This record gives sequence, structure tokens and C-alpha cells, in this order.
Amino acid sequence: MNIFSTNEVIEMAVQIERSGYTFYERALGKDNLDQETRDLLTILKNEEVKHEQYFLSLREDVDLFNMDEAHDWEMISSYIKMITDSRLFSDEKSAMALVDEAKSVLDIINYAITFEKDTLLFFHTLRDKVHTESTKEVIQNIIQEEITHVFRLTEYKKKLINKGAKL
Repeated sequence: MNIFSTNEVIEMAVQIERSGYTFYERALGKDNLDQETRDLLTILKNEEVKHEQYFLSLREDVDLFNMDEAHDWEMISSYIKMITDSRLFSDEKSAMALVDEAKSVLDIINYAITFEKDTLLFFHTLRDKVHTESTKEVIQNIIQEEITHVFRLTEYKKKLINKGAKL
């Protein structure tokens, strides 16, 4: 018995992007941010919106609904459940709570890195199970953007540490 339908997986992808948007939006409300941090968080927030819009448009994609018929969909569905159950931002409220408990910009960056890595794992799984090249290509583009997010955040974290921020 499948744990999730394809439509539910799409909804999870949308929720991941909404949680990311909420996290970045809430983080931008912190008082202790310099302009460079604000610029980085704004870029990431805006990209989460683009990704959400893309996944909402996928509801019309017949290829994704063919995933339900894959011989290994039950295993895929179980794996996706494991990924979503262990996510740092399980919903928008948890994303806001993490920002609220963050004591420093470095905390915010660390949470963001973990979130982006969680997102990558989810999207890699999704991409590997679609068959239409155009759908794979768009998901791959989102994966590349998420990888860029991890690199940007990691480089920014190094810069913060070099400036004296404590882990």
C-alpha cells in the first residue's frame, strides 16, 4: 500500500518551498542583520517562491501521475515519508520557531544550510522517478539552484566565522 500519492508528493514539494520562504521572510525581520545578510536571505526567499510556482504547475503534468504506477512506487513513497519526517522545517510554524530561537546570524545560516540539504535530498528522489525529459530538466534546474543555495550559505558561513562568529 502506497504511503503517498503523486499529488501528495507535489504538495510536499510546495510545502517545502513555503516553509523555506517563511523561514527566510521571518529571518529578514531580525534586527541584527547587516545588508549583506539581508541581500542573501532576500535572494533565497525569492527563489523559494519561483520553485513553489513551478511545483503548483506540475499538478497538470501527466508524467508525474505515471509515477504512481511505477513498480517501485511503494518503496519510493516510503523513502519520501522518511525524508519528510526527518526534515528540519516540517512546516511553516517550525520554520518560524527556528528563526525565533536563533541567537545569531550564524544560527540562521546553519538552519538554512540544513534546510537546503533536506530539500536537495527530496528533489533528487523526485527527479529520479519522473520519466519525461522536460520535467526532469526543470527539477534538475531547481536542484542546481538548491545546490547554489548550499554553496552560497556555506561560503557566507565561512565569512562569518572568519569575522569571529562563534559556532
